[in-house]
Amino acid sequence: MLIFGKKKEKTKTCCCGSCSPEAMAKAEAAKTSAGVKVLGAGCAKCKALEDAVQAALSELGMDTSIDHVTDFTQIAAYGVMTTPALVVDGKVVSYGKVLKKEEAKAIIADARR
Repeated sequence: MLIFGKKKEKTKTCCCGSCSPEAMAKAEAAKTSAGVKVLGAGCAKCKALEDAVQAALSELGMDTSIDHVTDFTQIAAYGVMTTPALVVDGKVVSYGKVLKKEEAKAIIADARR
C-alpha cells in the first residue's frame, strides 16, 4: 500500500542527470576511435599537456593529430573525474596531472606497443 500514490519510474540518462541518451551514445561511440586525445576544459594545464604530447609525438616520429575534448559528456564517458587527461587509442593512460615531454613520450610509446 502506497500512502502518497504511485511511485514514478526515473529514467537514468547519465551520472549528472542532464545528458540525453543520444548524447551518451555519441560519447560512447567517440571512445572507440583510435588516436591521441587530451581531455579537459581548455585551461592552461590542458594546453600545457597538449603541447607536451605534441612534442613527444614529434620526437617519436608519429604523425598523429591530437584531439582536444572539452565536452564534459564525452569526458565522463571515459570515467575521468580529474582533468587534464590523456587518452591513447581509446584507453585513459594519465589523468589529473600535466605530463612533461619525457613522461608523455614514455607513456605513448608504451601504449602503442
